Amino acid sequence: MYSVLFSSVLDGMESTLVKVEVNLLKGIPSFGIVGLPDSSVKESRDRVQSAIYNSGLEFPVKKITVNLAPADVKKEGSSFDLPIAVCVILASRGIKKVSETAAVIGELSLDGSCRPVRGVLPIVAGLKEKNIKKIILPIGNENEACLIKGVRIFPVGSLRETIEVILNDFEKSFSCEKIKQNKNITSYECDFSEIRGQSLARRAFEISAAGGHNILLSGPPGAGKTMLARRYPTIMPPMTEEESLQTSLIWSAAGILSREMPLVPERPFRSPHHTASHIAIVGGGSDPRPGEVSLAHNGVLFLDELPEFSKKTLETLRQPLEDGFVTISRIKGSIVFPSKFILIGAMNPCPCGFRGDRFRQCSCSTGEIRRYLLKVSGPILDRIDIHTEVPSLTFDEIMSGKPSESSEKIKERVSSARKIQLQRYEEEPEVFCNSQIQGSKLSLYCHPEPDTPAFMKEALRKFSLTARAYDKILKVSRTIADLESSFSIKREHVAEALNFMYMDKTRFL
Repeated sequence: MYSVLFSSVLDGMESTLVKVEVNLLKGIPSFGIVGLPDSSVKESRDRVQSAIYNSGLEFPVKKITVNLAPADVKKEGSSFDLPIAVCVILASRGIKKVSETAAVIGELSLDGSCRPVRGVLPIVAGLKEKNIKKIILPIGNENEACLIKGVRIFPVGSLRETIEVILNDFEKSFSCEKIKQNKNITSYECDFSEIRGQSLARRAFEISAAGGHNILLSGPPGAGKTMLARRYPTIMPPMTEEESLQTSLIWSAAGILSREMPLVPERPFRSPHHTASHIAIVGGGSDPRPGEVSLAHNGVLFLDELPEFSKKTLETLRQPLEDGFVTISRIKGSIVFPSKFILIGAMNPCPCGFRGDRFRQCSCSTGEIRRYLLKVSGPILDRIDIHTEVPSLTFDEIMSGKPSESSEKIKERVSSARKIQLQRYEEEPEVFCNSQIQGSKLSLYCHPEPDTPAFMKEALRKFSLTARAYDKILKVSRTIADLESSFSIKREHVAEALNFMYMDKTRFL
């Protein structure tokens, strides 16, 4: 007796269609699974057998062979429990196949109940592309599955319920209209109005958010670097529906997506500790999953105490900062995770933190300061568009009762500048803000006034800036001009961009 149905396995962000085949033969009772299963798939034999018995169904006392095709693709995870159990029961009843446009995924408990699995959103999206329009999955995964339009969802709570859905020929599917989507819902508990002083840093953040530029903060401990960074998402423009879905796909693959509110409503803010490994930051591992740079897609990656991260970890940021994606290479192929994010770095000016401070004296030697600053390499600094100082506050600034500008007002200007950029780049499918312009397109979209090129030439000569630095200045200048709704880039826009330009501080030791 033979039966077959479809399931799926998640490989990075890609869904691979898997044909689950079961064959029952007379002979010594056994239960074997072939098709390159990992240990968690092999363990499903015990879960499946117990689930069938405890569901009041008959387990065939035969030689059972389960094949997961294609056999050259590694099968990982517990999502094959339910399709294997269903296929065994159907084979024992002489039912050869389920609808070719249907698929089953889910984990089983020993009592026959279904448990939710991770990665349902990219799995369903991949199945839809392969013309699979009817999907049986555990209760708890239906909310995220309903984000993919054009498929019928059948959430089940047990193995017996799954069999009933199949035998009733997929009669009644789940109504996705019941799902309350969490669009445009934000829960920010902080605001820029709580910031005292730091006018230069606030201006740098506004420019960064308006153009999508990476930013580095430098200042003594307690000056407010972390406080500023945590308020950055409050001035970013709201995510579009497409951006929310992109981020939700990544979070689902990582297994951190909320099952009650599956559409990520606000831009991610990821802040890993400086002891995090390079795999935790960029992704990978034996079972490749998205790292922090991908979990921050369409949002912010905040690296506090930047020089304390290992050099290997920082250097792995080069590709995602430059390309907007991470490529995890393996012997059998490569996995690509999207990673378009804004990097916010924060660091002290020296090991003790008080170099250049107005109130406390630095105790570090010149060599210690040099070694500390050189922990962050030039190529990484070259990929950060805006660098700004965050000085210590005076007593009067701390106790000032004058309220600072709120996040809402700053956000209005940022959103207006972003709208200008979206209109400008409407013919560029992969460009949504100034930081994403390719160098070859700068002359097409950046229009300096007549006296501006000579000013920039003198700046390049004086500060010995690279070609990448020139592009960076031009992009930041373009953003400053957008904030003022100016079509052309003026000399004062370039001057302000130069003010936020990184200089090799070890030269001044």
